[in-house]
This record gives sequence, C-alpha cells and structure tokens, in this order.
Amino acid sequence: MDSTIADTRRLFTKPQNLNDAYGPPSNFLEIDVCNPETVGVGRNRYTTYEVKLKTNLPIFKLKESCVQRRYSDFEWLRAELERESKVVVPPLPGKALFRQFPFRGDDGIFEENFIEERRQGLEQFLNKVAGHPLAQNERCLHMFLQDKVLDKNYTPSKIRQA
Repeated sequence: MDSTIADTRRLFTKPQNLNDAYGPPSNFLEIDVCNPETVGVGRNRYTTYEVKLKTNLPIFKLKESCVQRRYSDFEWLRAELERESKVVVPPLPGKALFRQFPFRGDDGIFEENFIEERRQGLEQFLNKVAGHPLAQNERCLHMFLQDKVLDKNYTPSKIRQA
C-alpha cells in the first residue's frame, strides 16, 4: 500500500495554480464560419461566408485572419485534401440540387434557414479538418484559411513548422 501512495505522489510533481487552470490554453485553434451574404442577381447569384481564424499554433503564419469563401471554395478544399493528404476528409453539407430548380415558390438555396444550416455544416467541416494534425500541414488548408484570394493553380506541398 505504501508503494502505491509513493507512486501516486510522483505524478503530481507541479502543483496547479489559478493561472494554470484558468489561463489561456497552451494551443488553440478557433474557426468560425459566419456572416453569410448573398450577392449577385439571377444566375450570377451566390452566397459568401466569412471564415475567421484565431490560433496560437506555430504552424500558421497568421495568428488571426478573416477571409470570404463560397461553397465552391469549400468543395475545392475538400477535393484538394482528398487528393493530397492521407486524412479521411469529412463530407460537406449537401448541394441541395432540388432547391435550385426554377419556378419554386421560395428562395431555394438563398432561403435564410437553408443558408444557416449550410453555414453550420461548413463550420463543422472546417473545424474537423483543421483540427487534424496531418491536415494542418497541407498548404491548401493554409491558403483557404488565410489567403484573401485563393490561387487554385498552386503547387501542392506540405507546410513545415518554423
């Protein structure tokens, strides 16, 4: 019994104070998809989403960023990750093709409830992907989260920590 107590005491070598317990986390990655905005008219109408990143992970060059992305940009990111990484990439929220039919009685894919459901799905997708350690090394993810304009003709590569 005494040896068990001695072994247990050895685990608690550094007492935890309030700063340790309630201070900022050592590593964090927060991604929000917010402020959907529908722009354009007719066939050129689409919705953009604001993607906000806050992190202290050293692999990201910017600790805070905010970019505008369309659903098609999320599709591009997913395709790039499937092609370039060994990560099992989660699905995106559906395309909702039936909502795109003409002569509907509602706004289809531009209906407020649909946009909110899609926003939530896109946020879940990004948080799952960006939270994966292997995906964090992919240049396409960094471009998607931090570059104002996506260069879809980029050269795929890995990001290395400085």
